[in-house]
Amino acid sequence: MNLPNKLTLLRIILVPFVLVFMLPIPFQLPAFASWNAFIMGYGQIIALVIFIAASLTDLLDGAIARSQNLVTNLGKFLDPIADKMLVISVLIALVQNTRIHALVAIIIIIREFMVTGIRLLASDHGVVIAAGQLGKIKTVTQIIAISLMMVERLVLMLLEPVAPALAANYHWVGDGAMLIAVVMTIVSGYDYIKRNLHFLHG
Repeated sequence: MNLPNKLTLLRIILVPFVLVFMLPIPFQLPAFASWNAFIMGYGQIIALVIFIAASLTDLLDGAIARSQNLVTNLGKFLDPIADKMLVISVLIALVQNTRIHALVAIIIIIREFMVTGIRLLASDHGVVIAAGQLGKIKTVTQIIAISLMMVERLVLMLLEPVAPALAANYHWVGDGAMLIAVVMTIVSGYDYIKRNLHFLHG
């Protein structure tokens, strides 16, 4: 396994660590109270750091693969799966933490199911479809939006003592970024289906 594929695999491995520091333990027991309090505070910052590290592997694996001619079918297959695992897992965690509406996650998940379905049809024809440019832009907008939402608790801790009015409206930054991500999700999904529609006629 070459270096880009190892970085992709690392991104998959980091997903549960992000979730560990994002989601409180669901059992209402005194033993978990201090841990859950930590998770809803500084734990979110740790989750953000791991999420950004995982996201950076997405940039690195592609850059290394292209510059050193290490593009493989395994990489084309694993890379989008790793992206989906990272983004969808964190989106569901944000729904659980009541930061985003479930409809946001539903739109993104449905798009990914449709794209995956077409990939499976293409694989029946011996074709491995690499991520397109719009798909890459979509992933970047999702990662930016998620990062802005994950950093909110830290920003609010810093802003509330000095600029309470600004802190009260800061959530619009994340909301706006997520709106852009959802639009790009729909646009890139439409483009993907349009370009690969011929696989549906096989």
